[in-house]
Amino acid sequence: MAVAQPHERVEYIVEGGHRLAGSITPAGNKNAALPIIAATLLTDQPVELSNVPRIRDVEALLELIASIGAETAWTGPNTLRIHAHTLSPTDLDPDLCMRIRASILLAGPMLARCGELTLPPPGGDVIGRRRLDTHFLALRELGADISVNDAYVFRARALTGADVFLDEPSVTATENALCAAVAARGLTVLRNCASEPHVQDLARFLMALGAKIEGIGTNCMTVHGGRTLGAPPIA
Repeated sequence: MAVAQPHERVEYIVEGGHRLAGSITPAGNKNAALPIIAATLLTDQPVELSNVPRIRDVEALLELIASIGAETAWTGPNTLRIHAHTLSPTDLDPDLCMRIRASILLAGPMLARCGELTLPPPGGDVIGRRRLDTHFLALRELGADISVNDAYVFRARALTGADVFLDEPSVTATENALCAAVAARGLTVLRNCASEPHVQDLARFLMALGAKIEGIGTNCMTVHGGRTLGAPPIA
């Protein structure tokens, strides 16, 4: 096989007009799997997830939720069982949090379940400006108190529904806000929220747990919070 050298021109010659046939099974999407894994902490019932990509980011998040009490097990090549029966808001491993940006997704679910979380600064890929202000804005509107020092400390005696306008349509901030809103008492309206397919996947997973969410796929979602969340049916 010839290897193209730097600055060498590469061409692809495509001969069209041939009938295509066959089938594929799409692999699970990391950006859908990570917030759903975090959201399993919202219920004390066992949850089974299928088509989960078994990659380093997923494994790191599983280590993090296991460290606060969740039971996790791979029951098949891409099938995952999580049971967050009892959680303890102990300090999270800073090295694990530095591996993945998704550690911030634990803020909403842990506020809902335990009322607090101390989170070392999340890491992940450096792909430009990736501020957390929108997460703080949304969670504060829902009743959280947040202090920022060497770590981020989230506390909430109770989460309460609110009309929240996100200052940017951040995907992960929308996901955190959704997880907090389904547990908050009363009605929450999330405006200027992200509407990407993986945000929709999270919303539908929360619906499977028993949440009531309107406006999925739009930039304005309404969440009827405070409903008891259970385990979704296993397909």
